[in-house]
Amino acid sequence: MSPFNLSKPIAIGCDHAGFEYKEDIISFLEGKGLEYKDFGTYSTDSVDYPDFAHPVASSVENHETAFGILLCGSANGVAITANKHQHIRAAVCWGEELAELARKHNDANIICIPSLFVREGDVEKMIEIFIHTDFDGGRHERRVEKIACA
Repeated sequence: MSPFNLSKPIAIGCDHAGFEYKEDIISFLEGKGLEYKDFGTYSTDSVDYPDFAHPVASSVENHETAFGILLCGSANGVAITANKHQHIRAAVCWGEELAELARKHNDANIICIPSLFVREGDVEKMIEIFIHTDFDGGRHERRVEKIACA
């Protein structure tokens, strides 16, 4: 069972540095029978990460998609961009434990993966953990409620 509503597609997007991993993730999602919405990019040609991070974040924020997956070289750019959206909690994750804690403690709704710093097999493991980990709530809920500026 997943804490996310998987009757909705999963949003995915990347810049040129994350393109190859994005394609691998799409194959992984298809293999699991999960729907996705690909917000690009669609090649390794150099692009600007905000052009893909904003649409992914908007789709999650507007409840059009279950959650988001973003990739760029360091994951910092896409995370910074996505976190500009009021109801987004985008977490940079480069290991399984971070993916789990992002969900358990931060109720993250977008996982940001640094393609230059993560091995191929680890990406699928992190996504699997992210999909199936519940938010712990409790004291963490109080903290998450303090994040918004408005």
